[in-house]
Amino acid sequence: MYKKLLIITGVLGMLAVILGAFGAHALANKLSTSQLSTYQTGIQYHYYHTITLLIVVMASQWFVKPTWLYRSAICFVIGILCFSGSIYLLACKELLSLQDSTKIIGPITPIGGLFFIAGWAMLVFHAFRYPTSSVSEQAYKRVLDEQHQQG
Repeated sequence: MYKKLLIITGVLGMLAVILGAFGAHALANKLSTSQLSTYQTGIQYHYYHTITLLIVVMASQWFVKPTWLYRSAICFVIGILCFSGSIYLLACKELLSLQDSTKIIGPITPIGGLFFIAGWAMLVFHAFRYPTSSVSEQAYKRVLDEQHQQG
């Protein structure tokens, strides 16, 4: 699970940079100020949650039972796709001829927001369920063993 989530995190990070640059350069003259502001909101949430996702995935290596961290990570991935993805589409709906799809795309944004909230809530749940003392020497040894096996 760790490797898959780390790859997904890397891809989402690359997409945040690419879409941010695309918005700043290619879309600057094609979207209204309001649309660019909307697009920028999607970029900000995309970046924030990709960085959070990276931290959660990396932290998962230090816990014997990272189940809730993995669930949190999955919620952040779905949140990025739904929230930021729908924001990008809504901001660019005229360019993409999606005006008729607003009734479908619009409700996806708050669903993505709910996944963000769920991801944060799962972090809190993990913290209560597995306090710092649960970061065990076994987990540390497991990480060292995996690193040794890989390289």
